[in-house]
Amino acid sequence: MTQQPTSDSDSATEQRTDTGQRTDTDQADTDQRAEIEQTAEIEQTVETVFRLESPRIIAAVTRTVRDIGIAEELAQDALVAALERWPRDGVPDNPGAWLMATAKHRAIDLIRRRETYARKLAEIGRTLETTAPPVEPSAPDDIDDDLLRLVFTACHPVLSAEARIALTLRLLGGLTTPEIARAFLVPEATVAQRIVRAKRTLATKNVAFEVPYGPQREARLGSVLEVIYLIFNEGYAATAGDDLLRPALCEDALRLARVLSGLMPKEPEVHALAALLELQASRSAARTGPTGEPVLLKDQNRSRWNRMLIARGFTALARAEAAGATTTTSGPGPYALQAAIAACHAHAHSYEDTDWPRIAALYAALAARSPSPVVELNRAVAVSMAEGPAEALQIVDTLKTDPSLRDYHLLPSVRGDLLLRLGRRTEARAEFQRAAELTQNERERNLLQARARACAP
Repeated sequence: MTQQPTSDSDSATEQRTDTGQRTDTDQADTDQRAEIEQTAEIEQTVETVFRLESPRIIAAVTRTVRDIGIAEELAQDALVAALERWPRDGVPDNPGAWLMATAKHRAIDLIRRRETYARKLAEIGRTLETTAPPVEPSAPDDIDDDLLRLVFTACHPVLSAEARIALTLRLLGGLTTPEIARAFLVPEATVAQRIVRAKRTLATKNVAFEVPYGPQREARLGSVLEVIYLIFNEGYAATAGDDLLRPALCEDALRLARVLSGLMPKEPEVHALAALLELQASRSAARTGPTGEPVLLKDQNRSRWNRMLIARGFTALARAEAAGATTTTSGPGPYALQAAIAACHAHAHSYEDTDWPRIAALYAALAARSPSPVVELNRAVAVSMAEGPAEALQIVDTLKTDPSLRDYHLLPSVRGDLLLRLGRRTEARAEFQRAAELTQNERERNLLQARARACAP
C-alpha cells in the first residue's frame, strides 16, 4: 500500500502539539525552579532571623525551663518548625515573634509533660501563655532582662575560660559549632565537648539563671567582660594560624559589647570595653598589607582607619566617663584606662604626633590598678617613645625572668626593637629570632624573621 504524503494541516497540527508539549514542559521547569529558589530564599530568611533572635529566644525559654541545654534544644525545635512551615505558609509578618512564641509553647508543653511537677508547672505554663514579663524593672537595681541573665550564666566563673568563650559564642553569638572551631582553629569535637560540658556543669552546680547583685555583681561582671575581650583579642591578633586577623570574631565581640552596653547603661566598665573595642577595630583595615602581612602601628596608613568606629569609640568612652562620675568606685577601671590609651592613638594624626607621655602615664595607672607583666611590657613601649629606648630597656629587663612571659613572643620582640634603636644590632637580631620561634602565628613569624634579617651586618 502506497503511503499517503502528510498534508500541511497534519504537519501543522503535529507541530502545534509538539510545541504545546514543549511549552508546558518549559513552564513546569520554570515553575519548579522558581519554587526551589523561593524555598531556598525562605530557608535563608529562617536561618538569618534565627541567628539574630536565638539569644533572646534561648534566654526567655531558659527562664521557663531553668536549663540552658534544654532551652537551646527547644529553640532549635522552633527553627525546625519554621523550616517546615514557612516555605508552605509564607514568612510571618514578625518572624522573630513567631520563633519566640513557638519555642515558648514547646517549653510549656515540656513542663506539662513532667509528671512529678505536673500540677505546679502546668500552672506556670498557663501563666506564661497569658502574662508577659515586666517591661520595666520593679526596683532601680533589679534588671529583669532574660538576655542579661543569659550573659551572666554563660560567663559564670564556675566554667573555664575556654568553656565560657565557646558557650557565649554559641548562645549569644549565634555561631554554630563548626564556625567556632574554625574561628579558634580547634577540632569541632573539642568545641562540642566544651559546650556540652559547660551546660552539664551549669546544671549540676545548680547555677541560678539570674543577674547577680551587690558585691558579687562587680566580680561576675568582670568575668563577662573578660570573655568578650578575649573573643575580640583572638580576632584582632590571632594567636595561631596563617592569618593575623579573624574579622568575624572581632565583629562578634563588638556586637556583644554593644548589646551589653544597652543592657547595663549604668556600668562604666561596660561602656569602656565597648569604647576600647570600637577604637581597636577602627585600625583593622590598616593593620595588614595587600598579601595579609602585618603592618606595624608606626607604618600604618591612618587614612584607612575607620572614622565611624572611632566616633563610636569616643561616644562610648564619654558614656563610660559619665557613668563613672556617678559611681563610688575609686578612679577609672582597667577597661576605661585601656580605652583612654586607644583614644590617644585615635586622636593622633601621625605616629609622631602621638601623646606618648600621656600613654605612659595611663599605662602606669593601669599597672597600679591591675598589675600585670604584660601591662608593664606595654608601658615600656610607651616609655621608649616618651623618654627613650634606654629607659624602656631597663623596664623590659626586669621582666626577663618572669615565668608568665617565658614563652611570650612579644617580650623578645619588644626587646629586639629597643636594642635595634640603641644600635645593638647583633643582640637585636637574636631577640627577633627568638620571638619568631615562639610565635604560633605564621604572619607574625614572617615579620619577625624579616626584622631579624634586616639586623644582619
